[in-house]
Amino acid sequence: MLLLLLSLTGCGSSSDGKTHLTFQIWDVYQRPGMQAMCDAYTAKHPDVVIEVQATSWSEYWTKLEASAESNTMPDIFWMHTNQLLYYADFGMLADVTNLYDDVESDYYEKHFSEISRNNASGSDGKLYGVPKDKDNGLLVYNKEMFDAAGVPYPTEDWTWGDLRDASQKIHDKTGKYGFMAYNDDQLGYWCFVYQAGGHILTADRTKAGYTNPGSVKGMEFYVNMQKEDWCPDQTYFTETAPSTAFFSEAGAMYLEGNWNLPQLMENYPEMRGKWDIAKLPRCADPIEDSESLDKDGRATLSNGLCYSTAARGKNREIALNVIKFFGTEEAQRIQGEKGAAIPAYIGCEETWRAAFDSYNEKLNLDIIFEQFDYAVQAVYNSASPKWKSQVLDELTRVYSGERDLKTGLKNMERIVNKETAKKLADD
Repeated sequence: MLLLLLSLTGCGSSSDGKTHLTFQIWDVYQRPGMQAMCDAYTAKHPDVVIEVQATSWSEYWTKLEASAESNTMPDIFWMHTNQLLYYADFGMLADVTNLYDDVESDYYEKHFSEISRNNASGSDGKLYGVPKDKDNGLLVYNKEMFDAAGVPYPTEDWTWGDLRDASQKIHDKTGKYGFMAYNDDQLGYWCFVYQAGGHILTADRTKAGYTNPGSVKGMEFYVNMQKEDWCPDQTYFTETAPSTAFFSEAGAMYLEGNWNLPQLMENYPEMRGKWDIAKLPRCADPIEDSESLDKDGRATLSNGLCYSTAARGKNREIALNVIKFFGTEEAQRIQGEKGAAIPAYIGCEETWRAAFDSYNEKLNLDIIFEQFDYAVQAVYNSASPKWKSQVLDELTRVYSGERDLKTGLKNMERIVNKETAKKLADD
């Protein structure tokens, strides 16, 4: 490998004799963790320099698509589950299925969960990224508002009815919003659909399930919450993000992703100790069928990123060696200890807790790790980049009253099926 690196370094070296790699990410808060991993790699490979480039989410995908079309993709980059199938199926990502064969033939199976491996897999079953992290959605709540209303804090036995009752009591007592249900998928209606026994996509991910009885039940509960006086409508969220509303103490509860918790603790010091996290409430009477996941009314959506490199990048072999390191226990521990998301590497997950060690006010982080026991993999297929925004637009029409929910669900199902069938035909 050393000879390989020296050879490739010579081919792509700059005036300083080193190979310079670019590493693009979209979350500035994770930059220190990514930089620390790069520093650990370059300490062992001094002839390699890695520049971590952070940009916004929207700019990231615009630039990545343009660079893919011109075959100038960054050397290393994050890949999201929503986009991986799209880029992998177009042959833009390097196949890393056999990347660790010289270490362990079953490296991925031994060190990463099935969900993490699936999040990094293309439609052909091959791996197009090294698993980076894993996450899930949770309930954030304001303890002071619960105390003011005389409502016990959420427990793991909480149901949708408990959520509704607590929201009403908090609103009646404080005048604040009880629960803030905003138009989102992973941190919104997807969770309630799966809790109710429904599904967004069939298990083979070729058909949509928006009109499935369980899906309708979950959607009705989630969407209709905005009709209550204790829940703002979607017009409110066009000007105020739910997290902004929560940390300005305008509302008592909302759904959040665990990946945002470190920055929320850092950005709102005046709120530390006033809030905590809980498991998502469950559906007490799900409608189950052959596509339902047997979760006893419980579900949270789990997603995970991976580290990828281009299939035809000029520094491909060195980039592969870097992401191979990123998938080791050493690198994933660094990632976790720096608070850059929960590592995907089995056994390293708890290192992420270190991101909260400096705070006297403690969050109930245990619930995040316990929710992985019944988490549902985020529901994407290779046509997701085509149908995702269309579905959210249709749901916006439902929220605005332009479309009734029954018609909206039929339209969402039609959109997903049409785009999926088109993609499968093109393949």
